[in-house]
Amino acid sequence: MDLGLRGRKAIVCAASQGLGKACAMALAREGVDVVIVARRREVLDSAAREIELATGNRPQTVLADVTSREGRDAIVSTGPEPDILINNAGGPPPGDFRSFERDDWIRALDGNMLAPIALIKSTIDGMVARKFGRIVNITSHAVKAPVAMLALSNGTRSGLTGFVAGLARSVAEHNVTVNNLLPGTFDTDRLRSNLAALARNSSRSVAEVTEEVRASNPSKRFGHPDEFGATCAFLCSAQASYITGQNILIDGGAYPGTF
Repeated sequence: MDLGLRGRKAIVCAASQGLGKACAMALAREGVDVVIVARRREVLDSAAREIELATGNRPQTVLADVTSREGRDAIVSTGPEPDILINNAGGPPPGDFRSFERDDWIRALDGNMLAPIALIKSTIDGMVARKFGRIVNITSHAVKAPVAMLALSNGTRSGLTGFVAGLARSVAEHNVTVNNLLPGTFDTDRLRSNLAALARNSSRSVAEVTEEVRASNPSKRFGHPDEFGATCAFLCSAQASYITGQNILIDGGAYPGTF
């Protein structure tokens, strides 16, 4: 399927690895001019080379921290008038909520709620004026099924979800869609970090915990980032113009609810 995206422009945050890189890769394959953002130069340049090798489309790179105004200004100036915005940020650390101080919560809010909202604010009016826009926020399955050890993520990502629910309906008539993608257990560094923390907290080996989590999923496996990237690309497509304000789980069937 031709997604109708060739020649469009995209900003993809936290795109040097994991799910962000997978989204950038999928969009580049569709002929999108991609700007990828990360905080570490070495992994950012490595991701750009990998994307170019796989797609023939070399992304622009921005070394920036999305939680700072200077970082967001650099992102928007490098990728002006984007048609697509993929908001993504490394999740806050796991742990018992009793151990978190106010500064921990502020950092989590900055990264997983306030920075995405600021980037949306900087880009959405141009999308409305041009009558095309796709905003995808990568959040977490914990928005639908909170995990006790992910208290920072549960709270801050749910705040972003509530904001999006109101925003999406206000711009839909202009062919601008805003959706959230909720990943489950994908084979990424973030998952491995969470599994290591779970192992420590339960005094078990990482291998034991990993196998237990894998076996608990109905698919009996972890997701592959490429699967996530393909779904993201479709949500950005011309064909997805009637999908907006949704929280789309990609979790192998782990969420047990009907709705």
